[in-house]
Amino acid sequence: MSTESPHMPLPRQPAGPREWLGLAVLALPTLLLAMDATVLYLAVPHLSVALRPGGSELLWIADIYGFMIAGFLVTMGTLGDRIGRRKLLMIGAAAFGVASVLAAYSTSPQMLIAARALLGMAGATLMPSTLALITNMFRDPRQRGTAIAVWVTCFSAGVALGPVLGGLLLQAFWWGSVFLLGVPVMVLLLVTAPVLLPEYRDTQAGRLDLTSVVLSLAAVLPVIYGIKELAKGGLAVLPVATLTGGLVLGVLFVHRQSGLASPLVDVTLFRNRSFSAALGIQLLSIAALGGVYLFITQYTQLVEGLSPLKAGLWLLPAAGALILASALTPALARKVPAAHIIGASLAISAVGYLVLTQVDSVSGLPVLVTGFVIVYLGISPMFVLGTDLIVGAAPPEKAGSAAAMSETSTEFGVALGVAVLGTVGTAVYRDRMTGTFPSEVPARKAESARDSLSDATAMADGLPSRLHDLLLDPARAAFTHGLNTISAISALLVAALALLAVRLLPRTRPDHATTEPSGAADIETTTAITGS
Repeated sequence: MSTESPHMPLPRQPAGPREWLGLAVLALPTLLLAMDATVLYLAVPHLSVALRPGGSELLWIADIYGFMIAGFLVTMGTLGDRIGRRKLLMIGAAAFGVASVLAAYSTSPQMLIAARALLGMAGATLMPSTLALITNMFRDPRQRGTAIAVWVTCFSAGVALGPVLGGLLLQAFWWGSVFLLGVPVMVLLLVTAPVLLPEYRDTQAGRLDLTSVVLSLAAVLPVIYGIKELAKGGLAVLPVATLTGGLVLGVLFVHRQSGLASPLVDVTLFRNRSFSAALGIQLLSIAALGGVYLFITQYTQLVEGLSPLKAGLWLLPAAGALILASALTPALARKVPAAHIIGASLAISAVGYLVLTQVDSVSGLPVLVTGFVIVYLGISPMFVLGTDLIVGAAPPEKAGSAAAMSETSTEFGVALGVAVLGTVGTAVYRDRMTGTFPSEVPARKAESARDSLSDATAMADGLPSRLHDLLLDPARAAFTHGLNTISAISALLVAALALLAVRLLPRTRPDHATTEPSGAADIETTTAITGS
């Protein structure tokens, strides 16, 4: 059955059993994408032996997935608004399943890079489609908040389960098995989606502006690439030029959108203070988390000497805290305004970062896990309520575009955090390693050890026990000091964001919200709702 309301806003009506079952279907790709983001790093040593990629090929295998997701999110979010979000979700699911098989059975580095690129493009269709469908299926603000909390919880569960399941698969099977996790999930999604998910699309949207698509890719990809290269190698001509060129094209992209009748991104959304503030707070919060998380994962393996599987198990309590806080946030939001919840939770997260400043290089794992649990407890309500504020600020026919902007801010946040905080942490490490080593340590190995902890670990292999410790002990201490430093910076940043959240975000509760999101009451809703 099909119902169109070209001039009437969608009514606020409670979701029924079908919508809640549909939410379970939408949780599947969310869970998978979170797992897929972590399992590759576990498989790198194994696939390196099997495929023998070069250094640059290995970097492309790791990075191309994120590049493609970041580059295509805006396009895919808007495309779903036009052709139908369920249709795009199913196309993406089928492509993701095929690409997963290609990745699992790749016979060369080039084939794996191509498969990972296809996985990224398919992944870019899944996240905005699931979030936009949730926004349309759950029109009641309170139920929408609960549904988004479930969505965030599933993402958190995927982050927690990825290293554990990936480690188990790598112990029992070959490296490609980690990519096959996606196949049964996508098959189940393709079978159940037509039955449980309704179709939503904007029936009066104009044609997709291909120039805007090209401009968005030409802006996002160079910016992400430039940020990552600056994080890896410091200031250099190529990444700076790439980043600058991407920013210039980004300005041209925004200028073009403001003059189009059917833009790829509705820039008028940024006039909504809740939307802009929530998007900015989400980006910077994730930047803090992304930079610190990079150092935490290295600390568990390079300082504490844990295997990837054991490192994943040690980080499970933090993921559990994220899941718990995500589940409790909707109930709390019914009693306390979003601004106060997000402000207080970010303050809690700042306390967690302060705990991380006390981690040392000897038996620091309990302190690290405690601090990370507190960080995740505090960051979770921001994910849940911030995402709700971002997608809820858009009119229903623009939900896919708003969801894509939310996901794009996450990608930029992680890249920004890794680049800025990673550079600071590395600079602290190198500064601490400027002293001379004992003469017994070979000069070549000592010089390499000053570059990074991973290099120091590689150089220490094969040395006698005493020299091994003489090389690694100061390197581990220097790396830990870098973690302490960026944790302190993150604490200050997140504390400032907490104050901004209280000042800029809405102070109304979901049950006091208007029927339409702020700023959308005067916009004609041209959404078709089609049940199967």
